[in-house]
Amino acid sequence: MRLPTVLVVEHSLGEPAGRLGGWLADAGLLLDLRRPHQGDPLPTLAGYSALLVLGGSMGAHDDEVAPWLPETRDLLRDAVRDGVPVLGICLGAQLLAAALGGQVRTAPDGPEIGPGLVAKRDVAAEDRIFRRVPFTPDVLQWHYDVIAELPPGTTGLATSTRYPHQAFRVGEHAWGLQFHIETTPEIVRRWAAEDAPRLAELGYDLLAAAARWDLDALHDDLADAWEPFAGRFAEVVRERDHADESRPG
Repeated sequence: MRLPTVLVVEHSLGEPAGRLGGWLADAGLLLDLRRPHQGDPLPTLAGYSALLVLGGSMGAHDDEVAPWLPETRDLLRDAVRDGVPVLGICLGAQLLAAALGGQVRTAPDGPEIGPGLVAKRDVAAEDRIFRRVPFTPDVLQWHYDVIAELPPGTTGLATSTRYPHQAFRVGEHAWGLQFHIETTPEIVRRWAAEDAPRLAELGYDLLAAAARWDLDALHDDLADAWEPFAGRFAEVVRERDHADESRPG
């Protein structure tokens, strides 16, 4: 029996699929990882059951820095048009919004960095994979840009006290998360070391802050909230894959 295959677009080695990739694999999906930052070509969506677009340090419109971004935005548009399930994480969510007519800009009140909470919107109770997420789930924030405006027809699913567009759904099968759910403690420690000089210029002592974070406890809480979420996304993927296989010629 063929397992549904997810096309995974990774933008940098430092932002892998991490635990999210493991959760999706445990839920019965195959992952086809493409690293355009290392020269991997991006295929069309033919033969794929879903699209996962990960985070990255570049902006959603930094095409000169990351020349594969236009192709990635095209893939996201194609997936939404064709009803292919999509999950965008951080930059992936920003690319999803930008591809469909939303606005992504530098965060006007500064970046969101580190452990935090988001709050579900009331309409999230009607969303198939978001409705059983806790009302204020733990998340890991690490972004310097924000989604300033969602695309037309988008359903906002979660907000924060600083930036309103933390999670959203486009159509019936595409979800974007501004925050991270895929990290490990090691990944976060590496980000903290790498970003400390940049944040010091903004007056933020990241290393001192990171020393106070209980990353093991945080990631236990992340798994409690988001591993079931990943499983529900996998259900959507399997159901659509089965429907495609059952469709006549």
